[in-house]
Order: sequence, then C-alpha cells, then structure tokens
Amino acid sequence: MNFTDSPYSPGEVVYVIYRNPHTQDVANIQEAAVVQDPSHPGQLALFLYETYYPLSDEFAIYQSEEEAEQAYAYYFGSME
Repeated sequence: MNFTDSPYSPGEVVYVIYRNPHTQDVANIQEAAVVQDPSHPGQLALFLYETYYPLSDEFAIYQSEEEAEQAYAYYFGSME
C-alpha cells in the first residue's frame, strides 16, 4: 500500500491481532508501528516483532488498543 492510498502515516502506532505462527489457536493483541517499507520505496509496512510486513488489507489494524480489545472479545471471547 503506498502513502497516498493509506489512511496510516509513517511513525503511527497501531494495534493488530496477531496469531502465533507456531500455535494457531493462540492470538494476542500486539502494538505495531507503521513505517516506510525498506524493501519497497514509497510503500508502507507494519514493523512487528523485528520484522517488516507489507501493509495490506490482510491485516486487521486498529487505531487504539481499546478497539483491538473489543474486536478480540468479539472474535475470540474474553482476553482473560
């Protein structure tokens, strides 16, 4: 996703629901940063767990931790 098509800006902090790739039944809310993709100039990426992920519609991205918690509760049940 390039800068002009994105509702996000480089440096913005967002929240994503991240599934553990090794244990698919484990999901957590994780803070991520929107950054310029170092591999694709002019594109945005999520920086999460020391890895760059191309910013795309495949991610459920939330502006606040509260929004992410509400979505988590809706899809997975209580966080506790």
